[in-house]
Amino acid sequence: MNPPDIAPAIAPATPLATPLAIALEEVQYAWPGQPPVLSISRLQISAGERVFLRGPSGSGKSTLLGLVGGVLLPAGGTVQLFGERIDRMSASARDHFRADHLGFIFQWFNLVPYLSVLDNVLLPTLFSALRKQRAGANPTSEAKRLLAALGLAGEDLLQRPVTALSIGQQQRVAAARALLGRPRLIIADEPTSALDHDARSAFLELLLREAAAAEATLLFVSHDTALAPLFSRTLTLSELNRVTVPAEGLGA
Repeated sequence: MNPPDIAPAIAPATPLATPLAIALEEVQYAWPGQPPVLSISRLQISAGERVFLRGPSGSGKSTLLGLVGGVLLPAGGTVQLFGERIDRMSASARDHFRADHLGFIFQWFNLVPYLSVLDNVLLPTLFSALRKQRAGANPTSEAKRLLAALGLAGEDLLQRPVTALSIGQQQRVAAARALLGRPRLIIADEPTSALDHDARSAFLELLLREAAAAEATLLFVSHDTALAPLFSRTLTLSELNRVTVPAEGLGA
């Protein structure tokens, strides 16, 4: 399967040597009462790099993203983002760091069901003054620009509750929310799984263009290996992880 057509302006970028956006050293993780699911000697991703991470279901990809985002804490080792030891931060400090610097596109969207499409996208500006500033003089206009680029336009649609949208539309709302306010690191967990070919192409073009414009680092997880050529580097979790996790293992 060939990757979707993407404009030459967003062809794979050359990775930067320094500084590091993500640095994991001797990281271990196990769910309570369970055997280890992750043991990673070293993972380094340069600032501005666009990395494609692949691995079978159950190999620990979502667990790794949780560690990188400071949602989970390692049992051992160190996790640094942009030179900051997030594994040493308090829960409150990690929350603030995520709000300021990370844009998550979750596999299951994590949208707020009682909010409208537009209000869901604007959420980062409520939790982070920095993201609000980066969104420009009019964050609402910026939110509408991102949604329109993803095929979601019109006041009627923007004011609907997200529960009234299709799964594919909800996935695009989650993407617009993650991109708003130019985060330094974008983490995307199977972000194209519910999109048809045309929507997927528009999504990928916007994601890569916005990441490049913001000089953001992109960590993109997908089973769709046809997308790998769009990224500057491909990593395979089974090669990073020293633990062999069965297909029905705990980490997604």
